[in-house]
Amino acid sequence: MSQTAPTHEPDLLDPAVHARRWFTLATLCLSLLIIVMDNTILNVAIPSLIKELGATNSELQWIVDGYTLVFAGLLLTTGSLGDRFGRKRALRVGIAIFAIGSMLSALATTPANLIATRALMGVGGALIMPSTLSILTNVFRDPKERGRAIAIWAGFSGLGVALGPVIGGLLLTHFSWSSVFWVNLPIGATALVAGYFFVPESKDPAAPRLDPLGAGLSIIGLGSLLFGIIEGPTKGWSSTEVLLAFGIGVAGLVAFILWERHTDHPMLDMSFFNNPRFTAANMAVTLTFFALFGSLFLMTQYWQLVHGYSPLQAGVRLIPYALTMMITAPMSARLVERMGTKRVVTIGLSTISVAMLALSTIHTDSSYARVIFNMCFMALGMALVMAPATESVMGSLPRSKAGVGSAVNDTTRQMGGALGVAIIGSLVASVYASGIDDVAKVFGLSGTPLADARESLGSAFEVAGGLGSQSGAFARAAKDSFVDGLSKGLLLGAAIVALAAFVAYRFLPAAAQDDLVISHDTPSDLMPVAGS
Repeated sequence: MSQTAPTHEPDLLDPAVHARRWFTLATLCLSLLIIVMDNTILNVAIPSLIKELGATNSELQWIVDGYTLVFAGLLLTTGSLGDRFGRKRALRVGIAIFAIGSMLSALATTPANLIATRALMGVGGALIMPSTLSILTNVFRDPKERGRAIAIWAGFSGLGVALGPVIGGLLLTHFSWSSVFWVNLPIGATALVAGYFFVPESKDPAAPRLDPLGAGLSIIGLGSLLFGIIEGPTKGWSSTEVLLAFGIGVAGLVAFILWERHTDHPMLDMSFFNNPRFTAANMAVTLTFFALFGSLFLMTQYWQLVHGYSPLQAGVRLIPYALTMMITAPMSARLVERMGTKRVVTIGLSTISVAMLALSTIHTDSSYARVIFNMCFMALGMALVMAPATESVMGSLPRSKAGVGSAVNDTTRQMGGALGVAIIGSLVASVYASGIDDVAKVFGLSGTPLADARESLGSAFEVAGGLGSQSGAFARAAKDSFVDGLSKGLLLGAAIVALAAFVAYRFLPAAAQDDLVISHDTPSDLMPVAGS
């Protein structure tokens, strides 16, 4: 696609659609909240699943990861389908599938049933998430107003991640594990009703032909790559299964890229990546979610295992973190208007890196105030990155391709998050196991007890219970080993995000209009229909 000079984008938006655009945004944020929150709400129910369903560690992993695998693997395909058949339709179908999957999950009686129903929820989530952002992009035509709307959208995205453990903990205090799925039904019903009145239909006016081969290759490539990332920490990064998954994933994605460059009706126009604004912004989003999911994975364990908080107590202690992100994300748009995208994103990534560096200095007895201050500082940095980077991704594409553009943005989020948990988690586990080996020599531990203690900090506490008078000292030493691993993991995260800050400073344009490579001068694709 050739470069074009900036052109005036024709605004043919229906006046009624424009008048209710903020109600549309509220509906989209509610739809987004339900799927983002589901990523973390289930974590607090894991002990109940072990007790009531008899789930093994492997089954627990796939109850959590099966959703993510299906969700991320389908995003490019569902985003493309939304562009062709209608984004409002994709949103409504997605909410319905997600609600049905939630109901079936709540009624599941075996771990296998729950794994399957969670996968169904992943299908719904993959239809919902790109639809929300692509509809937003088509409703908010003014670049300044669109930036502010995306900032609010990003704030709800961050809020959902942190709210999950809080709401899950509250529900489990009074109800069974199934309540974490039942809660999705009233939220989904509200989003469907509001969507009928406030969300307009939009689609790609060119109505491109379907690209089934491209869709299949993207699903195989992304799914296999994510499978390898998920399984790497438990099966070993050099295991045959993981290496095979990576091999299939890389081969699938290479074949996908080659096919998309060859076909005359690509699902994803690869020339989008020639735009440094699009590519650098996606990288910023990927590494922000690398830090977000990797740090939350560590810090929830720190609160519960090291400080002994219950899931609810740990979730409540994350509220300042969530509020910081929710309050500051909308402000990022106004900062971009004054300082430009490059500066705001670079400052945000640098802030995340510094915060992770500060968090790496905490120890077993660090106070709540010290830890949460640094976490809020990190949330501030994330709020400064997510909205401007997302706006850069969406603003660099034609509105007609908003669905697949949103899907790319969402895919980078999921991949970044999965990589953060897998890579940082693997480093922490390795450092922790090495520390336990050293501790074992002092306490004369060997054989099965040593193997159990190396598995996790929770297992080490069980081993400590059988050491009599030495139990307290061994438990303390195990905590210290875990915190040492946590520190190393956060240092790694800080270094990777610092690299992302350099890339953003080097390649992001100072402001959106400085790098308008892809023309938006296309016919309006927002088409009010009955009931919209």
